[in-house]
Amino acid sequence: MEVILLERIERLGQMGDVVKVKTGYARNYLLPQKKALRSTKENLAYFESQRAELEARNLQRRQEAEKVAETIKDLAVVLVRQAAESGQLYGSVTARDIHDALRDMNVKLERHQIDLPQPLKNVGVYDVRIVLHPDVAEKIKVTVARSQEESVRLANSYNNDLVKPVEVEEATEEVVAEEKPAEEKAE
Repeated sequence: MEVILLERIERLGQMGDVVKVKTGYARNYLLPQKKALRSTKENLAYFESQRAELEARNLQRRQEAEKVAETIKDLAVVLVRQAAESGQLYGSVTARDIHDALRDMNVKLERHQIDLPQPLKNVGVYDVRIVLHPDVAEKIKVTVARSQEESVRLANSYNNDLVKPVEVEEATEEVVAEEKPAEEKAE
């Protein structure tokens, strides 16, 4: 089914693009969410007549999203959960848990804006992407720990890992060592 996009959709297209999508995706998501119109001559004419208004509305939503992005920039969320000694959680941390923690911090987001491909199942520090608008996304740091003390230790080790320099010489030696056996097999 061909549809006209009314806003930018990641991995699909820009506003005004006529794209071909699967029927179920269009019928169950794009059309009910008012993110697209069926591609017909009448809808093309309607879109062109409303294009300026749609772009202005989109620009306004983007500016609002950028303001929210500034407030959540460098935000850190700590979630204390029970876990085994190996670090595996008894349960998992989902987008709902992160949403609840953000709501407790007076950050107003919708749960669908939290881009968490799969639940977090281990203790650690994770970068979670928050999609505020198709063009505006920000990352927050989510620390999952067994206690508050452990969360501080994990956050410090995470920051130290970011600062450590990468040793290039060792990496190139390993690559060369791996290439030699492959060349012998080719001969």
